[in-house]
Amino acid sequence: MAVQVVILAAGMGTRLGKPWPKPLTPLADGRSILQQQIENVRGVFGEEVRISIVVGFKLEMIMEAHPDVTYVYNEAYDQTNTSKSLLKALKNSHESGVLWLNGDVVFDSRVLERVNDRIRNEKSFVCVNTAAVGEEEVKYTVDGKGFINALSKKVEKALGEAVGINFISTHHKPSVIEQLGACADNDYFERGLELAIESNGIEIEPVDISDLFAVEVDFQADLDRANSQIN
Repeated sequence: MAVQVVILAAGMGTRLGKPWPKPLTPLADGRSILQQQIENVRGVFGEEVRISIVVGFKLEMIMEAHPDVTYVYNEAYDQTNTSKSLLKALKNSHESGVLWLNGDVVFDSRVLERVNDRIRNEKSFVCVNTAAVGEEEVKYTVDGKGFINALSKKVEKALGEAVGINFISTHHKPSVIEQLGACADNDYFERGLELAIESNGIEIEPVDISDLFAVEVDFQADLDRANSQIN
């Protein structure tokens, strides 16, 4: 069965301060962030992979740049956060599990190679970097069995930070849809995962990709770091 991939690209990206959607930000190699993501996804999972992009801000620019994928429209992109974009995408997904990426993450394609078996075996996960714990980043801790039990920007004694590449299995998807619906409009999707862990007992594994690069581009310094990695 073809892998389902969702890219969350509805936001306005105000912190980077560009006049276009952040996923269309050009990288040093001439590709956009979004183009790099799509090429990585197709390179690892094959041309039959199903890619959906959640759009909102200046959606026409993204759709014109990438006409050969499907789209989900978050019409409230300027009033909601990633919890509601992911909710729309999961509701529109096919039966199998869903891999999703934040639309601003530049990453080594070997990240996807590392998690390919987990996707094929329907094991929910969040990719993490244990080498860094940024104050503004989403952080995590685990329970006694090694599954994530806290996932937010406010986690104390964090073991690392999430990098914006995640997978939810077929059997966990209904719980996550339920809890994303319960999230406030301004919540990040990680809150929905946290609620599904707390209330529905789902098990999500942290997958350490610290030895590979994955940079979420929020500020110019992040973009500079991403460009230093791809050259």
